Amino acid sequence: MSHLPLLLVALTLTLINLIDVSARQIPQSPLSVNKEDDHPKVPIVLGVMSKCPDAFLCESIFDQVLKRVGPKVDLELTFVAKLNTSAEGGITCLHGPSECSGNIHELCAAKHSSRDKWWPFVQCLNYEGYQKIGNVDTARRCAKASGIDWDESGVGECIEGSEEEGRELLVKSIARTESLNITKSCSIFIGGELRCVRDGKWVDCEEGHTANDFVRIINREYEKLDPLY
Repeated sequence: MSHLPLLLVALTLTLINLIDVSARQIPQSPLSVNKEDDHPKVPIVLGVMSKCPDAFLCESIFDQVLKRVGPKVDLELTFVAKLNTSAEGGITCLHGPSECSGNIHELCAAKHSSRDKWWPFVQCLNYEGYQKIGNVDTARRCAKASGIDWDESGVGECIEGSEEEGRELLVKSIARTESLNITKSCSIFIGGELRCVRDGKWVDCEEGHTANDFVRIINREYEKLDPLY
């Protein structure tokens, strides 16, 4: 009997094994990974006050924006307030001490939870309404509604603990706000540039102020960034 068929089978199996090993040894091309995960994000900063009606409007518009281009952006809230040694807690907020508390609640949520939780938390506070922002019970309800574990996440301790952590977050946020020369709530920065301000009316919005306008700007800035950084 000829051994040729057996030799062909053996050679075929060897070749298959070599191909499999080679394939496993070839490093994955950076272009074959999920580009959206590795691509640099477009920074967005919203300069706001937690009890400001103009901030409510901006945040409602950006809720629409995030639903469309959320994976392309890094979102930050920074708060408009003033350091004041003679004020309660050493900080003055335009809409009173409860706004300072609301600012702290949002900063605590942002620090101790991912955006898919802290952003709904902010939206929930806005839905609860002006009078309830800054109230711990309201923050608790919104944390639960947003999937934030009050105790395990660190949000509860940040809000209800010694108050030092929350106050420190607000002090740092005020410094950040001042570094950007933000004085109005709501001020919208996209890609490091001031794009629009809502101050009773829309001002300095050369490229528009709708969700569609902001999505267009974000997509343009996103395309400018190098995915192979």
